Amino acid sequence: MKYTQLGRTGLKVSRLVLGTMNFGPQTDEADSHVIMDAALGAGINFFDTANVYGWGENKGRTEEIIGSWFAKGGDRRDKVVLATKVYANMAGDGEPWPNHDRLSALNIRRAVEASLKRLRTDHIDLYQFHHIDRRTPVEEIWQAIDTLIAQGKILYAGSSNFPGWKIAQTNEIAQKRGSYGLVSEQCLYNLAERRAEMEVIPAAQEYGLGVIPWSPLHGGLLGGVIKKENEGRRRASGRSADALSNTQVRAQVQAYEDLLDKHGLEPGEAALAWLLTRPGITGPIVGPRTADQLTSALRAVELELSDEMLSGLDEIFPGPGPSPEAFAW
Repeated sequence: MKYTQLGRTGLKVSRLVLGTMNFGPQTDEADSHVIMDAALGAGINFFDTANVYGWGENKGRTEEIIGSWFAKGGDRRDKVVLATKVYANMAGDGEPWPNHDRLSALNIRRAVEASLKRLRTDHIDLYQFHHIDRRTPVEEIWQAIDTLIAQGKILYAGSSNFPGWKIAQTNEIAQKRGSYGLVSEQCLYNLAERRAEMEVIPAAQEYGLGVIPWSPLHGGLLGGVIKKENEGRRRASGRSADALSNTQVRAQVQAYEDLLDKHGLEPGEAALAWLLTRPGITGPIVGPRTADQLTSALRAVELELSDEMLSGLDEIFPGPGPSPEAFAW
């Protein structure tokens, strides 16, 4: 496994991030433990989750599964760089209770204690804001985070789904307070969705943040969806089906699959390998439902894409270009 530095921290993390969103909703506890053991055995040391994962009436279930895995011992917790998130309302469904969501100091304090209990650990390595909070002053957020760092309950703070201007604002206020600031941004970024290249990734690089792309296969669209459909293995569903109903998108995906087939490459592995070539990227999040899916993702780390292949991918999925030039018409 290849490793890199997480932004401007002293943490060494794997170039693949184990996403745990499927643990609970789609993968039961026993199989989730098998996947985590396999990931750790393969050298993946960066695990990402969120307090809301499990969803619906099972919110928090994913953190509980990770906690039960840590409880099995074997230095599992010490070997993992653990990241979780805060923002979503954690009250029971149908109970939108005040102060049980967003980034108020009260909810951050409440949420971190609940996550620590579910995760069965005394600290979180990377505590991420799952969404921007338009109501809570950034100064209040940093006050809460600084307190948690002083208490040893978290080590670093990161953002998720932040626009470039919010990354800048949040870190400028942190600097004025003498706070350490954000060390990472988790954003939607893949071959088919490259808007992050305009402002989010440049802002992250300017402020020394690591970038952790989520949905590297764009909801399965870059995982060989047309080939699987033609072979009767799996029909596109949800967002992938909606996207493929667009003639232009379907033509792009077909050209993508044809290019990779010509070179004998698996689409999902190539999409991950492409992300690993991008400037400023720490590592993409992979969310395997099975051990076989994890094995496929691991092959991407060792996959070297030729200049010809990279040029071909750019032709099929051209990026937006840098701003402000990209806004010209």
